[in-house]
Amino acid sequence: MYQRIAVKVGSNVLTKADGTLDVTRLSALVDQLSEIHSAGIEVILISSGAVASGRGEMHLAKDSIALLDEVAQRQLFSAVGQAKLINRYYDFLREHHIHCGQVLCQKENFTSPEELKNMRSCIEVMLHHGVLPVVNENDVVSITELMFTDNDELSGEIAKMTKADALFILSNIDGLYDGDPEAETSKVIPEIAYGRTVDEYIQEKKSSAGRGGMQSKCGTAIKVAEAGIDVFLARGTREHVLTDMVFGRKDVPHTHFAPKK
Repeated sequence: MYQRIAVKVGSNVLTKADGTLDVTRLSALVDQLSEIHSAGIEVILISSGAVASGRGEMHLAKDSIALLDEVAQRQLFSAVGQAKLINRYYDFLREHHIHCGQVLCQKENFTSPEELKNMRSCIEVMLHHGVLPVVNENDVVSITELMFTDNDELSGEIAKMTKADALFILSNIDGLYDGDPEAETSKVIPEIAYGRTVDEYIQEKKSSAGRGGMQSKCGTAIKVAEAGIDVFLARGTREHVLTDMVFGRKDVPHTHFAPKK
């Protein structure tokens, strides 16, 4: 049984096709997180969805959006969307008598030893007092040069920094396939042995909601596995996928990156 896990959930899991927040899906995720938390396992959530949530909330006309560059769009939508997102988490977790706290960070926080120490201490004291950290990149003040590639990269840094036992990356795909995921003959690769290369299997397709693709996810998974941490890629929209994997209740489709011993 794991003692501490990090869970990364992508925008494509938490948003509908129109870009609005999928409250039903978010509630189902919180139900799983609360069950894991109640079992005595510390949980750190790295959640995307702020930008997509803000975009759906604002309903700006296309010509208005066209006047903003990419950074300005992210700042506007994340400022509105992050408030909406964290409030949803707060309300749903409170129903399970769990406190949550928001941790917004930038890539530069991981390059300064002092800032890294402060951030680690913040998350540790939250976990010690039973608070579930909800982590996201601070898109409001980030600029292109200093941004993470995506929240996959951020989740890897958080997992390593907090010495998590496992990282679960939940996306809109069951895992890494041995061919085109849309081809009937392709199958999910259940296990990637430590040190194995996966470039030949990567189909570089991105969702409309998120920034990251399979190359980013696999790159993060390999780096995290190098640190001795189990990494699992799975479909976050599958019912009970997280609790089924954590508690071993059901053999759901996923790809496991075996860690360095």
